Order: sequence, then structure tokens, then C-alpha cells
Amino acid sequence: MTDDTQTQVPTCEDLAGRPEEYREAIGKLVISHAVNELYGAQVFDEPAIALAPTPYAKWLTCRVAMEEYGHHVRFKELGEQMGIAAERMTPSEKKPLSIFEFDLESWAQFCVIKLLADLAEILQVEDLLHCTFHPLRNLARMTMPEERFHAQFGEDFCTELCQTEEGRRDVQAAIDIYYPILPAFFGRSKSRNNDIFRKWGIKQRTNDEMRIDYVNRARVLVEGKLGLKLPELEITVN
Repeated sequence: MTDDTQTQVPTCEDLAGRPEEYREAIGKLVISHAVNELYGAQVFDEPAIALAPTPYAKWLTCRVAMEEYGHHVRFKELGEQMGIAAERMTPSEKKPLSIFEFDLESWAQFCVIKLLADLAEILQVEDLLHCTFHPLRNLARMTMPEERFHAQFGEDFCTELCQTEEGRRDVQAAIDIYYPILPAFFGRSKSRNNDIFRKWGIKQRTNDEMRIDYVNRARVLVEGKLGLKLPELEITVN
């Protein structure tokens, strides 16, 4: 007998025949991605164009901003195909994540945001690559190469900044300020939403499993590749 919670859902039309809990869970994820991709582009990526120090850096930052706005457009289109009202997928209707409350002031800060926040987003997208709802899975697979480019952008420009003592100080200062708010990006331990996501094969891992993976990857980037220090945080796992 097929486990109903792991049944594959090939199209948006097929979603109508799935249980309400499944449909609501998919809707929460799509709305969250649509809102946060838009808000992040507005408060980080677009303003960073003015902060970029060279025409080359501005060009690549424009690409990042364009792709982040594009992610919003794709998730919003998927939401509308699912029957979600467009206004529900805007920051005015749903509060964006706390990682976007940071006041961007410098180029070094933006590069660190791309280095660390986009790494966190990569982990979130990775967990959707085998989602039972195929339209969301396919969108995750389409989005992943761009998310990897954004994280690589951060690594490359942080590496460039670290070639000078002033740049190293600026990057380390940005890491010290921004990194501590990122582990919360993965949600609470023993999250009811995460339980439902995993029950239906929408996500694969617990919030704590992703959080630990993130901290380990961030340490490799910051300490292994940049030769800087990742702040020590008390990560509680339940």
C-alpha cells in the first residue's frame, strides 16, 4: 500500500485533491519564499548597487538583484497558479524574516550577507529538491544555480576585501554583527510546521539538522577559506 503522505503531486491541478494540511503547508512555503525574496532584494541587493566600489562589482550586483527579484516573480507565479491571492505574497501582508532587519551600511556588509545569508538559503532550497510537490521541487532546482552564484559572489568579494588589513577588519566586523542572527533563520527546534513538512515529504530534515549543517559550512567558509573567526554561539538542539 502506498503511504499517502509520500504521494507525488505532479501539477498544481493535482494539488486540489490532496489533504488540506498538505495544501496549507505548500502554501506557507511558497508565500514565505515570495515575500522574503522580494524584501531581501529591496533592502539588500538593490541598495548594494550604489555601495559597490567598481563598475564590475556594480554589474555583478545588478545581476544578483535581478535574479533575487526574479525568484520573487517565480514563486509569486507559482502561488497564483495554486490559487493564492497576489497580495498575500507581499511584505505588507506577511512579515519578512528577521535576517532582513539588519541595516545595510557598507559594501563589506553586503558581501558578508551574500556569503552567509545566501549559504543559509542554499540549505533551505536543497531541502526542497526532492519535494513531493513537483512544481515547487522544479522551482527549487531552477533557483539553485542562481543561489549558488550569489553565495559565490559573497565568497569572491570577501576574499578580495581580505587582501588588505582594512578589508579584513571590515569583513570580520560584518561577520561579528550579522552571523549571530542567522542560525534562527532555520526555525525553532521541535517546530510543528517542520513536522508537517517532513510528514508529507515536502522537506527532508529537521530545523536543528539544517542549523548544525549550516554552522559547520559557515565555519569552513569563514575560518577555512577566509582565515577569519566565526563567532562562537550556543546552538541548542532538542
